[in-house]
Amino acid sequence: MTGGLEARIAVARGGFALDAEFSAPPGTTAVLGPNGAGKSTLVAALAGLEPLDAGRVSVGGRVWEDVGAGVRLRPGERRIGVAFQDARLFPALSALDNAAYGPRARGMPRAQARGSARAWLEKLDAQHLSDRRPAALSGGEAQRVALARALAAEPDVLLLDEPLSAQDVAARSAARRALAATLGDFTGVALLVTHDPIEALTLARRVVVLEAGRVVQAGDADALRRRPASPWVAELAGVNLLRGRLVPAGRETILESGGLRLAVLPGDLPVGTEAEAIVPPRGIVLSTDRPRSSARNVIPGRVSAIDLRGDRVRVTLDTRPPLTAEITAESLAEMALAEGTPIHAVIKVTEIEVFPG
Repeated sequence: MTGGLEARIAVARGGFALDAEFSAPPGTTAVLGPNGAGKSTLVAALAGLEPLDAGRVSVGGRVWEDVGAGVRLRPGERRIGVAFQDARLFPALSALDNAAYGPRARGMPRAQARGSARAWLEKLDAQHLSDRRPAALSGGEAQRVALARALAAEPDVLLLDEPLSAQDVAARSAARRALAATLGDFTGVALLVTHDPIEALTLARRVVVLEAGRVVQAGDADALRRRPASPWVAELAGVNLLRGRLVPAGRETILESGGLRLAVLPGDLPVGTEAEAIVPPRGIVLSTDRPRSSARNVIPGRVSAIDLRGDRVRVTLDTRPPLTAEITAESLAEMALAEGTPIHAVIKVTEIEVFPG
């Protein structure tokens, strides 16, 4: 497929109106928004399950739907693979045959379809599930099988609806890495629909922000951080996303990002490669005195901004790049923080997630 997706989707149902216009080139684009933003309606409309009231959808120059021209392809006529949040697997089929259903529905011979399904299950670390029925799968396992089914159909557009929502905390990092590698092999348009900013910023280069049925902002993570278009975007921009290079330091691996040097757990990434790291604001501990602890990341700086949000407070440091920590209002009062206060940020290595850059 050449070219990407161009869409203007207008749907009004039950008092809610979605009117979203956006584009997505080949590669991964995240559609990010809070609950109630219209993400589920968007998924249904792109999949052909919800007719448009107005608008147009085209992929690689082929029109899928155009209300003005009277064009509307049925779901089976759209080269789209959908992994819904609730998996929607066929209970009577094994995981392998569920994954093979997409290519079989497109006319692929059974043996070839099962071969493609096996390959995608293996890439998603789910090959051991092949013989199980959906009733024997956890929610996270079922999501991986549903994703393999969507990919095995060789779609032009891959539509992922909250693909990691059913993963438990212990499995989520590994599942995110497997998904990132899988998306890296996909040559079409991948739309990752999520409410989780960490998923959006680690799995997609481009983000479309949807609020109350409208696109309020689109761009890369840096653009969203520099000029957030709404309070909700400003809130999610508080996630610390660091880009840099992995370098050796004795037995440790260090991420160099601007003026910061952070000890990290690189996973499978070799030193010398470009990398990204996510540090959640609540994973940063602040101290007015230099901590006497075994923490490997103790970063000095000064408070450059304080943002009170109910009983939580976001404190931004003047490091390069800036770091934002989240503390309680009680901690703010105890440390008597103000703009210009010298401070130390303590970040445990285990609080930092590292991904390919």
